[in-house]
Amino acid sequence: QVQLVESGGGLVQAGGSLRLSCAASGRTFSIYGMGWFRQAPGKEREFVAAISWSAGNTYYADSVKGRFTISRDNAKNTEYLQMSSLKPEDTAIYYCAADTSPYRRGGRNSPNEYDSWGQGTQVTVSS
Repeated sequence: QVQLVESGGGLVQAGGSLRLSCAASGRTFSIYGMGWFRQAPGKEREFVAAISWSAGNTYYADSVKGRFTISRDNAKNTEYLQMSSLKPEDTAIYYCAADTSPYRRGGRNSPNEYDSWGQGTQVTVSS
């Protein structure tokens, strides 16, 4: 229904910045919100940030508050994650996700809330 394509991952030194992008196509009129999750080796997929599509309300995991900023461009059907002051602990595969249902399926910080996922992009922060 909704397809997501990510870009912007790569290798960066500690303290540096990266901006991830996620472009949505297909039934984009059905998007209620979008978010970012990440998964490090040996760890479960964890919530990073989310944004409501209409009002643009934002939500962040405690570990990234003050360092990461989520935003969206409704006209371009694109979600962004601006990452600054990066730490080695931020190293992970980052996934964008879209919620296309008006019904609650776990909440914005739960992977179960989302219907569509990007392929994942590797972010590596070196010390």
